[in-house]
Parts: sequence; structure tokens; C-alpha cells
Amino acid sequence: MRRKAAAVRSSPERVLPAPRGRGLKNRPWQDYALFLVLVVPNLALLALFVYRPLADNIRLSFTDWNIADPVATGIGFDNYVEWWQRDDSWKVVGNTVIFTVAAVVVSMALGLALALLLDRKLFGRNVVRSAIFAPFVISGAAIGVAFQFIFDPSFGLVQDVLHRVGVERVPDFYQDPHWALFMVTITYIWKNLGYTFVIYLAALQGVHAELMEAAEMDGASRWTTFTKVLLPQLRPTTFFLSITVLLNSLQVFDIINVMTRGGPLGNGTTTMVFQVYEESFRNFRAGYGATVATIMFAVLLVVTLIQVRVMDRGER
Repeated sequence: MRRKAAAVRSSPERVLPAPRGRGLKNRPWQDYALFLVLVVPNLALLALFVYRPLADNIRLSFTDWNIADPVATGIGFDNYVEWWQRDDSWKVVGNTVIFTVAAVVVSMALGLALALLLDRKLFGRNVVRSAIFAPFVISGAAIGVAFQFIFDPSFGLVQDVLHRVGVERVPDFYQDPHWALFMVTITYIWKNLGYTFVIYLAALQGVHAELMEAAEMDGASRWTTFTKVLLPQLRPTTFFLSITVLLNSLQVFDIINVMTRGGPLGNGTTTMVFQVYEESFRNFRAGYGATVATIMFAVLLVVTLIQVRVMDRGER
């Protein structure tokens, strides 16, 4: 019996054959057909409506194409040299930077603050949430018209409030370029606030409450809990919002066009995207307008890559 048991123990274990995986070579042709049906049409639409217009825009930036003249002559980098040497180009870049940075920082900060405030059981919080989000779905042109009356120098609401609180020299938002830029920036932040608020509010639903409670039990202050526990959990949401709000703010046209038309004093509130419109459709210099659009695309691409790099380092 012992010999038999030893023989049984010493016998090699039976190894079952591994299941054959469905590699690329073993996949049926139906999988490839499904891939073609689902992916290829999307790639074709992307190439038709994104990559081809982008390539055409870059090509036009090297021409002197005038909309009134169908013939476009290649001029090399002359448009880029002109943009670099023009004084108003740097004024427009400054307006764009101020408008974009203020829109991103202020709308995200206020959106997070309101989300934290309304992420608790309060009477009528759903009504307040809806009221905050409502401006985001309203047309920018309609909001621009409404805020024209609010900032009107003669009978506007802002002017009336400032007079009532004792401000003697009330700023003229339509004549002073600094105040005009402030006006359109505030208007856009008010419109975009609902977007950042809703995204942050949704992100707060996925925050681990036990981590917050553990930090409070350890004696951490509210500020420490906010900066060391809550913000790290919101980092992906913050990264997503920083990119989307940046893209949206760089494309703002309707509010500026309705409220100031790029003025006062010529280019007081002109941003790069508004300059593309002015050069292409007011001055009929489509080649130069394409140059400004190409420069804006290149800058935006670099900024986005930097944001992605910073986000990757933060996760590591």
C-alpha cells in the first residue's frame, strides 16, 4: 500500500491544456466588419470636418487670399511676419490672456465654492441649482444684450447701484477699454458658471466621505481637510474643467460682438478669435485671418500638452 501511495504521489500531475485565446489571427471576420462599421465612419467624419479644414486653414495662412478675389497667391511667411510686427497683435494677445485666465480661474473657483455650498441638505437647493445652471444654456448673444442694459452708463443697474452706495466717479464701461474688458469677462463668467458648478457638484458625489470623516477625527482643520483630502480627489475633474473652460473661453465671440464689437478704441476688447472674424469678414483678408487662427491653434495645442504633462506628473 505504501509503494502504491508513493507511486501515486510521485506521478506527475495532469496539466489541463490552456484555453485557446482569441487573438488577432483567430478572430472571425465579423469582428473586423464590426470594427469597420463602428470606427471608420467616425474617422471619416473627423477627417472631413476637423482635419481637412485645419489643413486648409494652415495652407491659407501662407497666401494673401482676399475673399473678394478668388485667386490666392502664395506669399510664404509674410502674414506671420506682419502679425509679429504689428503693435495691435500684442494688444489682442494681452486681451486674450486676461480674458481667458480670468474666465478659467474665477469660474472654476466660484463653481467649486457653490458646489460645496449646495452639496448639503438645504431648503430649496434644487431651485437654486437650476437657477445657477440656467444661464449656461441661454444664448450668448441674448446674455450680451441683457448685460448691455445692466452696464448701460445712463440707466444701467450697475450704475444705479454704484450711485446709491456713494460712488461719485462711476466708470464708463463702454468708453474705458479696461472696464470694457472687465465687463465682457464678468458677463462670460456669469454665463459659464453653471457649467463648472454642475461638473464639480457631480464630482462631489463620488468623494469618499470616510476619508473626510477620518481627517476630521484626526483633528485636521477644515482648510487642511479641503486642501489635503478633498482637492486631490477632485484633481481629475479640475484637469478636465481647466481644458474645457480654456477651449470655450478662447472661442467666445457672440458676447464680445454684441456688447462691444471689439472696442472701445479699436481693439479694447478684441480677442484672437474676434480678430480672425474682423480680418476675414470685415477687412476681407482671409489669408491673414487664417494666420491668426493658426497661431491660436498652435498656442492652444502647446498649453493643452503642458496641462496633460502636469496632470501626469501629479498622478505619479
